[in-house]
Amino acid sequence: MKIKDYILEITVFICGAVVMVFELVGSRVLGPYFGTSLFVWTSLIGIILGSLSLGYYVGGKVADKKADQDGLSLVVLFAAISIFLVILIKDNVLVFLEGNISDIRFSSAFASLVLFSPASILLGMVSPYAAKLKLNSLGNSGTTIGNLYAISTAGSIFGTFLSGFYLIPHFGTNKLLVILLSVLLLVHLLLLVKKDLKGKALILLVIIISWPVTGWFNTLVAKKGVIDVDTGYNRIWIYDIKDPETDKTAKIMGINNEAHSLMFLDSDELANEYTKYYHLVKHFNPNFKTTLMFGGAGYSYPKDFLLKYPNASIDVVEIDPGITELAKKYFKLKENPNLAIYHQDGRVYLNETKKKYDAIFGDAFSSQYSLPYQLTTREAVQKKYKILNDDGVVILNIISAVDGEKGEFLRAEYVTYKSIFPQVYLFLVNVQNNGKPVQNIILVALKSEKKPDFNSTDQTMNAYLRHLWQNELPADLPVLTDDYAPVDYYIGKMI
Repeated sequence: MKIKDYILEITVFICGAVVMVFELVGSRVLGPYFGTSLFVWTSLIGIILGSLSLGYYVGGKVADKKADQDGLSLVVLFAAISIFLVILIKDNVLVFLEGNISDIRFSSAFASLVLFSPASILLGMVSPYAAKLKLNSLGNSGTTIGNLYAISTAGSIFGTFLSGFYLIPHFGTNKLLVILLSVLLLVHLLLLVKKDLKGKALILLVIIISWPVTGWFNTLVAKKGVIDVDTGYNRIWIYDIKDPETDKTAKIMGINNEAHSLMFLDSDELANEYTKYYHLVKHFNPNFKTTLMFGGAGYSYPKDFLLKYPNASIDVVEIDPGITELAKKYFKLKENPNLAIYHQDGRVYLNETKKKYDAIFGDAFSSQYSLPYQLTTREAVQKKYKILNDDGVVILNIISAVDGEKGEFLRAEYVTYKSIFPQVYLFLVNVQNNGKPVQNIILVALKSEKKPDFNSTDQTMNAYLRHLWQNELPADLPVLTDDYAPVDYYIGKMI
């Protein structure tokens, strides 16, 4: 058996794999600018599927006019060039779209069209073109075409598992794009019938040079103070900024376009104002001992909690172990006997835990402003209620307005908690008594039916309590459930 006898099968398998790796890498390319919400995934998948369909059509038409192996090699070469262009222009395109198109649905769809459509069209052309070359007679045409498309699909399956389980967690976005570029250039070389030694040597030289260039680029970015890391779940940027309110230097952790953590470099003070509202726990349940927090990121509040409450414990559920390692390296997270970290989905933890808590803190976000829907539903809230002790309290951070369509998610979440907890209150962090601006809003749900006092002898606590929302909240939206939780739709209206 010679490789050249199966060159077409090898080509469609590899190109099928490249398509899926390219699509999954696409989420990491878009994530830092638009997040990874349902809207972004819908745009990315829709555009790539549409592009592949167009590629199938064009590939069949081109192959019917003239099909030879060198022609197929050119299709693969142009696909490689398209990925190279993505590497060159992606950041400029995404910065422009982020700054000029406010609707994530349109900006992510347009970004997908510009960045991922050309290469996807060309990769879509490969299978019908290869099928034309492989056909020997009409008698076995169905079998031949079926075999090639099965091989292409097998390649896609292989690429999906390879990228999700290995490539994305182990290589940065830029390196992974270079890998795809290099693989396609090698396929182009395999397909070349003509012995163009100079051309082949040039392509091999490009492949060899691309690796150190990518490393140099990543080193340059790091020297500029930006740590760019891909984990199994997220793309993360870490860099220093000047906090505009305090003029202090702070380190920020950006996860898929969302600033999840902010830490002052020369102070242990909490940098984000909303995180200070978690200390309402000592007003609503002063005898708390055991607490649970969903969302770790830079572990800002857990670190503050451990400093202020040495006789209490906090369990943190953070889905991404890569984030925890980065927090240890860059955000001063240290081992502590009162801190336990669980790396799993928050809903899975709720389903499985047998522990009881005095307080539950919520600061988990799946994308820009959006809470993981599986933590927002009545079923999830019921599980929180169940694991709380009798005087237990939930303190949840939500980014939303109160009024109008920008406040739809908040009102839906409010009625969801009201369907389980006897008392639910809202505290507007940034702008008091104004439900129109989008801001951090702290939802407090009490398991006890005893009415709390909203005055405190502690002046700092009193300042937080004065932010209580006292206007009536309309129950104009249905309770969120596992069956119906249009969280991204509500959030989309807000942003």
